[in-house]
Amino acid sequence: MSRRVAVCATAQIKNEPDIWYQRFQGMLFDCFESIVSQTGVTFDMEKGIRNVVTCSDDVFDARTISDNGLTDVVGAHFRGEEKTAQDGINGIGYAMASILSGHDDIILLIGHCKESQPESRHMCTNLAFDPFYCRPLGLDFLNASAFQARAYMEKSGITEEHLARVVVRSRQMAAKNPYARKNKMVTEQEVMKSPMLSDPIRELHAYPLTDWAAGMLLCCEERAHEFTDNPVFVTGFGSCMDSYFLGDRDLTDNFALKKAASRAYQMAGVQNPKDAFDMVELNDSYAYQLPMWAEGAGLVEEGEGRRWIENGGMEANHVNTSGGMLNGNPVMLGGLARALEAVHQLRGEAGDRQVEGAKKALAHGTTGPAGQHHAVLILEK
Repeated sequence: MSRRVAVCATAQIKNEPDIWYQRFQGMLFDCFESIVSQTGVTFDMEKGIRNVVTCSDDVFDARTISDNGLTDVVGAHFRGEEKTAQDGINGIGYAMASILSGHDDIILLIGHCKESQPESRHMCTNLAFDPFYCRPLGLDFLNASAFQARAYMEKSGITEEHLARVVVRSRQMAAKNPYARKNKMVTEQEVMKSPMLSDPIRELHAYPLTDWAAGMLLCCEERAHEFTDNPVFVTGFGSCMDSYFLGDRDLTDNFALKKAASRAYQMAGVQNPKDAFDMVELNDSYAYQLPMWAEGAGLVEEGEGRRWIENGGMEANHVNTSGGMLNGNPVMLGGLARALEAVHQLRGEAGDRQVEGAKKALAHGTTGPAGQHHAVLILEK
């Protein structure tokens, strides 16, 4: 790839269980002001931001055309604005395409999700399913993932003990992240005794209800020096969507993730993902997904997720130093959170959780039932 895209700044508010005291416009404006303050970027139509990419969801915002309520707040009046209603990591891919095509030099990406607003986030994700055959069954992202979890555990030999280790480590890492949702520390025994949500997924195996907003300024390599002395470059991106109906999929084969990863690796020139990255952020909504996605991304051989956990693979590969989605990010922004952590690590700004000498990172996002859609992002110092 001859032209590169630079991440010049990031901004976020703290992940919280219920930001009742602020509308989503205020959450976004905090991120918007931070990016403008960090970079001095303007909205001049010649040299400034001409296009904004936003991430929002009609159902969680309880309005049609959800981006209509935020365009003014993010400076998108009298200019282009494009919305992604999947995981926010896809907004990075959209911004990357806009810049590499020569259409834009600078893109502001900004997104939000308030999972606390609906009566139930499971009622929201039920709407992702076919209205005639699957919605009436009560399918949602939780119970679809439970089908996948059971199948993967039987295939891989992953046990409740392995999942408990994933959860405990997630909270330990998140305690070092000032933007992470504040959760109490738990023991492996507490995880294994937590109530069953949808067999085999227990309460502590699932990411908690979370509100959040975040943003990022991206630009072409040639102009990065105008906004930062410490850019991080996006060198690879790939995405793939699996079949719509659960019954048409092998829930344990990681089809979409393998395709997305291979495309990103090809673009970034990654030959062997097992030793290519100094740190990795995988979007683990549920505990079983961390080893499963590690297999799908080629970080560990297929079927070796159990041994990967037992042999300290999470620690050795510096996986989810942020605490991961399992500690709490909203469903729309899990992958964007992974990308922000990767940027912080590559810029040397991760504080107590800093991976020394980090130069190349993988960030991963997924959305849809049981990992229907996957996106993989490669970032380099």
